[in-house]
Amino acid sequence: MYDLFKVVAAQLLMPLPISLGLMAVGLVLLAVRWRRAGQSAVGVGLALLLLASWGPVADRLLMPFETRYPALTALPDDEALAAVVVLGGGWEPEAPRSSVSRLNDSSAIRLMEGIRLWRQRPALPLMVSGASRDPDIAPVARGYASAAAEMSVPEEQLQVLDWPTDTGLEARAVREALGEGARVVLVTSASHMPRSMRHFRQAGLDPLAAPTHYLTQHLRDGKLDHWIPSATHLRKSERAVYESLGLLAVGLEH
Repeated sequence: MYDLFKVVAAQLLMPLPISLGLMAVGLVLLAVRWRRAGQSAVGVGLALLLLASWGPVADRLLMPFETRYPALTALPDDEALAAVVVLGGGWEPEAPRSSVSRLNDSSAIRLMEGIRLWRQRPALPLMVSGASRDPDIAPVARGYASAAAEMSVPEEQLQVLDWPTDTGLEARAVREALGEGARVVLVTSASHMPRSMRHFRQAGLDPLAAPTHYLTQHLRDGKLDHWIPSATHLRKSERAVYESLGLLAVGLEH
């Protein structure tokens, strides 16, 4: 029930539902002749939607999450590492596509980055993680494993954690598999990395951040599309709000 509450609350607190809700309330108020209150609610809702969809605002909101940890271009030569860990995302297991194409954008990029780093130390296990809260959807960890096998990752080097349904459970599953204090390379989306690092540290692990799947783009201020409101920018604002709520939830859980 708590997991369901977190999912529903996170969706309702996104900029688009809040904006539409304010505009809907405003229209109701206008209909009952509360003109000033109605106009204010519609105006605030519209302004919030426009700001959340505007590049300068969206990037300013998301960039602190994506730049908290630097990109990991190469594994350190002087550190004892226990595994490369790729956190779960989304996929479409029944789609009539290749194993890689069944993964969504973030999952595919996470797996590619994980394999890139793993190839620098192929003696390490490549640990892929993630399940679905919907029992009818196969765990994304199985999708990762299928795609990794097709990209020549040996079966004996793959470790599949197909039961954790959120980041906190993933951290605990890795700890159970590798032991407390294990130094792991943690691969996930850049915006998700601050929350993931907190979960893994709280689980007693020693993660090395390997962020990927960046949504904010380097040196885009001079581009026209950066200044035009769009669904792409709205997605960035949504990620920033989602990760802020996630960090708040981590703090409340501990």
